[in-house]
Amino acid sequence: MDRTLFGTDGVRGTANTFPMTVEMAMMLGAAVGRHFRNDDGGVHRVVIGKDTRLSGYMFENALTAGLTSTGMNVLLLGPVPTPAVGLLTPSMRANLGIMISASHNPAEDNGIKFFGPDGFKLSDSAEAEIEALVEAGVRPAEPENIGRARRIDDGRFRYQERVKSTVPYGLRLDGVKVVVDCANGAAYRTAPEILWELGADVVPVGVSPNGLNINAECGSTRPQRAAEAVVAHGADVGLCLDGDADRIVVIDENGEIADGDQIMALMAARWAEEDRLRDGTLVATVMSNLGLERFLQDRGLRLERTQVGDRYVVEAMRAGGWNLGGEQSGHIVMTDYATTGDGLMAGLQFLCEMVRTNCPASDLTQRFAPVPQLMKNVRYGLGGMPLEAARVLAAIAEAEASLIGRGRLLIRKSGTEPLIRVMAESEDEGLLAQVVDGIVAEVQAVA
Repeated sequence: MDRTLFGTDGVRGTANTFPMTVEMAMMLGAAVGRHFRNDDGGVHRVVIGKDTRLSGYMFENALTAGLTSTGMNVLLLGPVPTPAVGLLTPSMRANLGIMISASHNPAEDNGIKFFGPDGFKLSDSAEAEIEALVEAGVRPAEPENIGRARRIDDGRFRYQERVKSTVPYGLRLDGVKVVVDCANGAAYRTAPEILWELGADVVPVGVSPNGLNINAECGSTRPQRAAEAVVAHGADVGLCLDGDADRIVVIDENGEIADGDQIMALMAARWAEEDRLRDGTLVATVMSNLGLERFLQDRGLRLERTQVGDRYVVEAMRAGGWNLGGEQSGHIVMTDYATTGDGLMAGLQFLCEMVRTNCPASDLTQRFAPVPQLMKNVRYGLGGMPLEAARVLAAIAEAEASLIGRGRLLIRKSGTEPLIRVMAESEDEGLLAQVVDGIVAEVQAVA
């Protein structure tokens, strides 16, 4: 079945604009409630978390109305990281989990992510079935079967204890000064508290959310502020989360930024040494740098690539029985510990390696020399199909021919925004710029 509401990570868009309207949220709540509720007379629960966006209040209420109208009991967690919903859904014996967040997007956007009863994100087929229910309409529950809603005050603390449990017993972060940038998002209390409880000297950044400043010049997509704080405070390391704390980038003591590829390289090599990396395989997307693949090959390890989106990484991991994966953007998935990307858990793994090796962050963040990579985004009008234009297809074919044996090209539509992403890799940086700029120009001409 076709999907028009759902992108690569749930439903997302500008608040009060289709599809992110109150009406659609209520319809989605009713549809997903009907999809997961059976009529066995048992208890039917849904866990809802959110980040710090102003529009989260209205979507929380709209989803609650739709869900309770179909007989679902709603457990409201308030602001928590996305992985907390993945953890607490099975822990609280819920039928599904919902996270209200647009992740790294600006405050005016919002989104709705769905988790199944096992804590993993829904499959494409399940999302298509929910869309079909939205279109067909949903029969509400009988009056005596309408659901209830209640606040869960300790959800954040349950999650914090789970995150800390991934650190070896007895290991402390005493003497480690950490800048943690919470992007004015869902982890603004969680991250500093966890680091402090483990003994770190914490310098918090982006911990004053006001509903409108999430990801604003801070967080994993804007790490410059945190990098400046690392240098200014003489910190040992910086951890930058995004708005819902499911991704991370690391900053070394010199203010240099390491992306998810470098973090995955460090973890894969370490886990392989400990015989923890299942089948010697790391799962990453087509966006991960060719340098990461070469790094793994040199150590007898394998890179399994998927399409873009952390849930596709997780699907491949589950299908192959692998336990480590992620994205260049900073989603790091460790299925031994969590059901989805978890920036805090990944950050703690990095800090543990610093303590274990007694090495500075700069020795751990540059595990391989990246192949030069250039990516540019082109915005197009809603309803446009620029990748089907003949002149664009011709430019892509010409670029692919020029890169044979010299690099690779990836063109894709964003699953969360009306953007065409043009990415290429090559040691020949002149060719790299020529290829990307040429395709971008053709897409702009028809967008």
